[in-house]
Amino acid sequence: MSAERLTVRQESVLRAIRDAIADTGDAPTIREIGHRVGLSSTGSVAYQLGRLEKLGLISRNGRHWRSCRLTG
Repeated sequence: MSAERLTVRQESVLRAIRDAIADTGDAPTIREIGHRVGLSSTGSVAYQLGRLEKLGLISRNGRHWRSCRLTG
């Protein structure tokens, strides 16, 4: 799926992940992503991460989202 088909929220979450990795070298936590994009619900952030994973834009090595990596 191309970036032009992403929702505004998905673009924000993807940008937050990219920025965090560029800043620290590590993927952000769900709470850190929520803080960066203005979502207080960790469930909402996890939902958006799940959608991005299904679209093939991120992947994770383990069970936790902190292990996510950009793929697309």
